[in-house]
Amino acid sequence: MAPFPSPTSTWRTGVYPSISPTRPELSAKGKTVVITGGGTGIGAETARYFAEAGASLIALLGRREQPLQDTKAAIEGEFPNVKVVVSSTDITNKVEVENAFAKVVGDKKIDVLVSNAAMIGPQEAVGEADDTKLLDAVSQNLSGSLYIAQAFLHHAAADAVAIDVSSSAAHMNFLPRFAAYSVSKMAVFRLWDSVAFAHPELSVYHVQPGVVDTAMNRESAASIKGLEHLIQKDDVSLPAGFHVWLASPEARFLKGRFLWANWDVDELMAQAKDLGASEKLTIGLNGWPFPNSS
Repeated sequence: MAPFPSPTSTWRTGVYPSISPTRPELSAKGKTVVITGGGTGIGAETARYFAEAGASLIALLGRREQPLQDTKAAIEGEFPNVKVVVSSTDITNKVEVENAFAKVVGDKKIDVLVSNAAMIGPQEAVGEADDTKLLDAVSQNLSGSLYIAQAFLHHAAADAVAIDVSSSAAHMNFLPRFAAYSVSKMAVFRLWDSVAFAHPELSVYHVQPGVVDTAMNRESAASIKGLEHLIQKDDVSLPAGFHVWLASPEARFLKGRFLWANWDVDELMAQAKDLGASEKLTIGLNGWPFPNSS
């Protein structure tokens, strides 16, 4: 049983055949993929899945050099036909981001971007928050996403895919202590939504990647006491496979949507006509009748 409301009756917690990188329909053959936060966790596993799907070049950006090199070595050892390049990058530094993209991409065009880097910030309610720390966390998350988006647009292929690895905290409240992170994620959603609005030729998606055992989730664990019944740990293979699926033509009917990796893609595809004719799975003003709403 799903711990949260879901548009699909099946709730996934790990990779399954429809999002397997071995499916020919999900082939990334010949593609250039850039992943931020690519040294560990969801970013690293997503990189491995794109390598298995046949990507020709995978660029990994992250703050720490050693995890990036470790992931590069592991992927190239398993998939010798895939080239992996890395760049230790502070994504809140515009010049570093621009230089990193120029270094890892060169004159190639980016087919897929997975914007995965973020920080959780202070875990305080608005009333008790240190205003400087809260605003700094929001600023770092937003500025990092802005610089990545701008660099991506400079190097993007005409029909590129951008995946904003977000959080359910962008559209729902868990606890008052998640104020900084929630505000950050809502702001970053609007940033990427603005990119999609200005560039309809691109496919932009927003993803709640599941509850995966990452450093960030371990950092936030102290704040979720009392909500343990809602927390269902997901395998890191779930978002990795889901990201590969989103980069395929099968997912185009979901452009611009906010999606949970736990939702079954076969059931989503069965709803393609209904979803394509509505504003479902978007963040907007509830009850306001959009012209194309059914």
